Amino acid sequence: MKAKWKRNTAVAAMAVLVCTAVGLNWKYTADQGKEAVKEANGKILGEATLVSNQAGESDTADETAVYTGGDYFASARLTRQQARDSALALLEEAAAQEGADQATLSEASESIQVLAAYTLREAQIENLVTAKGYEDCVAFMSDGSLSVVVSTENGELQTEDVARITDIAMTESGLPASSIKIMAAN
Repeated sequence: MKAKWKRNTAVAAMAVLVCTAVGLNWKYTADQGKEAVKEANGKILGEATLVSNQAGESDTADETAVYTGGDYFASARLTRQQARDSALALLEEAAAQEGADQATLSEASESIQVLAAYTLREAQIENLVTAKGYEDCVAFMSDGSLSVVVSTENGELQTEDVARITDIAMTESGLPASSIKIMAAN
């Protein structure tokens, strides 16, 4: 009984640390990106031009949009990936500690597998939704819930759209409709 309590306490502490790291990372990268754009007179430091760019133009507009919030979907994907990377780093660090017992190693491994499964399901949902003709989509999956943000031509979702997206989300995530939130990007 005491070992289970310790394990649950460790998991809860890890969850709080991951959430804190995600929040701080999100706040810091948003502020840092805005400052970099202002300081560089509209250019992001370290920008690169794609080699295959036929017109010789740089992709500065795309990078600036990601850092300044002009492209919600790219920014959301970047933030989600950074949060997952931070969580994975913490889990791998916990598993790599010398004094880690088997329960800690098992939980870290299980958590890594869960995060990987979330990533795959989110990508599958995004691909299937855009394959149905929507402009763009980003999905956020967590324990027992799923949020899907969709971009449409007119910025609104009709009942048929919600039903279609809910069906995709339920099939891919295995979650009931009551755990799925679908919204249009403004």
